[in-house]
Amino acid sequence: MTSLAIVNAHVVPVTGDPFDGSLVMEGTTITALGPDVTIPDDAQIVDADGAWLTPGLVEAHGHVGIAEESHGWAGDDTNESSEVNGARFRALDAIHPTDEGFRDALSGGVTTIVVKPGSANPIGGQTVALKTWGRIVDEMVIRAPASIKSALGENPKRIHGSDNNRLPKTRQGVAAVLREAFTATRDHLAAKEHAEAEGKPYATDLTHEALGLVLSGEIPWSQHCHRVDDIATAIRIADEFGYRLIIDHGTEAHLIADLLAERELPVVIGPLFTDRAKQELQHRSLTNPGRLARAGVRLALTTDAPVVPIELLVVQAILAVKEGLDRDAAFRAITHGPAEIMGIGDRVGSLAEGKDADVVLWSGDPLEVASRALRVWVDGREVHHYDPDTREGITLDPYATLGTTVAGPQRGRR
Repeated sequence: MTSLAIVNAHVVPVTGDPFDGSLVMEGTTITALGPDVTIPDDAQIVDADGAWLTPGLVEAHGHVGIAEESHGWAGDDTNESSEVNGARFRALDAIHPTDEGFRDALSGGVTTIVVKPGSANPIGGQTVALKTWGRIVDEMVIRAPASIKSALGENPKRIHGSDNNRLPKTRQGVAAVLREAFTATRDHLAAKEHAEAEGKPYATDLTHEALGLVLSGEIPWSQHCHRVDDIATAIRIADEFGYRLIIDHGTEAHLIADLLAERELPVVIGPLFTDRAKQELQHRSLTNPGRLARAGVRLALTTDAPVVPIELLVVQAILAVKEGLDRDAAFRAITHGPAEIMGIGDRVGSLAEGKDADVVLWSGDPLEVASRALRVWVDGREVHHYDPDTREGITLDPYATLGTTVAGPQRGRR
C-alpha cells in the first residue's frame, strides 16, 4: 500500500490542538499524525516547509452537480416539482461529476459536499454526502441518503401556489403536506409491521420507506426555513413526529438562538453573500453566525452553491470572523461542525488516525484572505495543486487517471 508523509507542517486537526509536525497517509486513510511520528521507510515525502495542513473543508448544503452552471434548463435537475411529496426522489440520481462546480470546490479546499434537492417542494427528496472528486457519483459517496430535504416558506408557496387548484398555496398548506406525509408513513409502517407479524405480504412504497428512515431516527430532516415563524413550525412538526431536525439557512435563527441552543438544534446558516431578494431574507447579515455561536448553537456555514460559488466557503468564514464569529468556531463551522451535523464526522471534517485522507495544504492561515489551497488530497490521492509560476490551479482529470496517483496539467483555473 502506498504511503505518503507530509512533514514539516503546521497541522490543524480541528478537534485537537494545532502542532508542528507530520501526517502520514496509507492508501485512503490517515494512519499517523503528531509532532514526532515514525515515517514509513517507503513513504513518499512532501515537505510542507511550515505551511498549514488542515482537513478538507465540508459544505453541508449545496446543489453542485444537480444545478450545473452555464447549462440552463439542460443541466438543472434540482427540483422535481411535479409532486409535493418527493421523499422517494434521490439527488444521487441527478449528479453529474463533470460539473465545473466540483473543480471550483477543490480550488477552495472543499473536499466534501452534501448535495440536496432544491426547495420547490414541501418534501424535496433524499440528500447525499459525497467527495468532490471522482468519475461517477457512486465512487464519491460517503453517505446516501444523508438526510431528507424539506422546505417551508416562500419557495413551495410560490412554486405550487401558482396553480390555483393545487396544494399548497399558504404556509398552513405547506405544513399540512408535511403532517399528512408523516401520518401516512406512520400508518404504512404500522400496517407493514402487522402484516409481517402475521406472515402476510405487504406492498412496498418507496415514499413511505424513505420517510420511515426519518421517523426511526436513522437519518435527519434537513429543513429549509428562513423566517422565525417557519423555524418555529419546523420545531413544532419535529416535536409532533419525533424526528431529528436540522435547520437549513436559518436567516432569522438568531432571533431564537437561546431556544435553538437549549433544544440542541443545529443550524446550517447561509448563504451569506446574497442580496435580500425576497421578504424572508430581510434579516440576512454576516453578524448572524456570531450571534448563534455565542448562544451555544451548533453551526455550519453554507454557500448553497452555486448560489454563492463553493470556493468562497472559506471566505464566508473569514468575513463572519470580521463580523464577530470566534475564529476557531468559524473554522469548525466549515469542517468538523458540518461533518458532525450531517452524520459523517466519523470520516471527514477533522484530522485523526483512521479518518479519510482528505487534507489540504494552504499557503498560510486559511482564515487569512490572501491564503490559498496549494495542494489538495482526496482519499490519499493528490487531485488539485496550485502552480505559483503560472498562477493556475490544476485539477487531476478523473477520467484520464486509471491507476495513477500523480496530478497532471489537466484542467487549469486561474
